[in-house]
Amino acid sequence: MEVLEKQLNITSSLDKGAIGILHLKRYWSRCMAIRQGKLQQGTYQDEWIKDRTLLHTLGLGLEQTIKHLYQAAPGFEEFEQWILELNNGHIPREKIDMYNAAFLNPETHTIQTNTELVLQPEDLEFWNENGYVIIRNAIPEEDCKATVYLICDFLEIKLDDPSTWYDAHPAKQGIMIQLFQHPQLQKNRDSKKIRLAYEQLWQRNDLWVTTDRVSFNPPETASYRFQGPRLHWDVSLELPIPFGTQGLLYLTDTAENQGAFTLIPGFQNTIEHWIYQLAPGANPRTQDLYQLGPKPIAANAGDFILWHQALPHGSSPNTSKLPRIVQYINYAPIDEKEHKEWK
Repeated sequence: MEVLEKQLNITSSLDKGAIGILHLKRYWSRCMAIRQGKLQQGTYQDEWIKDRTLLHTLGLGLEQTIKHLYQAAPGFEEFEQWILELNNGHIPREKIDMYNAAFLNPETHTIQTNTELVLQPEDLEFWNENGYVIIRNAIPEEDCKATVYLICDFLEIKLDDPSTWYDAHPAKQGIMIQLFQHPQLQKNRDSKKIRLAYEQLWQRNDLWVTTDRVSFNPPETASYRFQGPRLHWDVSLELPIPFGTQGLLYLTDTAENQGAFTLIPGFQNTIEHWIYQLAPGANPRTQDLYQLGPKPIAANAGDFILWHQALPHGSSPNTSKLPRIVQYINYAPIDEKEHKEWK
């Protein structure tokens, strides 16, 4: 592998650029080698968690970064400049130092020691039984309104004019919206209540917040039908499935029929048995997951839903008269366990 890396000009993770963060130049050089057809996609799958944490530390969305690298093919200095421009010219030094330290010593982590607990014993009992929990009032009402305004302004839609809810936009991918950088989005990600809840469940403090997307799920009409995602997993189904979390923030009051987030409660406790009892060779992902008892989760603006990654989950058709608007937020450590093989 070392000889191959020299031939492809894949640099060491220790080779820093102007930003001063480890692994960035290596990540860029690998992407350029893949783009040029010199390296097969997935060759460095064992570095994926570090790649992902790197992008989140730099406030970058995964999709937007890959799109930029593969379409623009920037030089490394140009890539660094693009990153700085997305961050208004500044990335806090403490974030870079924290990433560098975690990268060099990923197994040295801090145990959760917070005295201020968001999840009470009954919440943890509910989590253990159902695999999800709702954190009420995770952000204030004014931040919800500001975020909704931001998303609508970005999409050039008006909440009081349903005819604008279905217009095409280059950032739309179904109900997912490629919007990543904005102070309001980051403020929501940095919610103390959200972070403390994740730290309780992970039982450690050294977690990294994701730079993820937002979503706009409008009501179905005669000419518009729900585009998904329906029930699915975002994790390999190789057993045993390691502990991992996901979460989303409701930015508007959301009823069960309003395209509500939907999951299979408690499935983290039964997924292994369910997979083992499938017919030989059956693909778990192609089964009728709706036979397992899906539950749409109604909640208010500012409420945060946090769930175990082993739960089948997804959005749902919106049969109400109002759109569902959410922001995806997750926290995870740099040494998160993940199976190398995707099943």
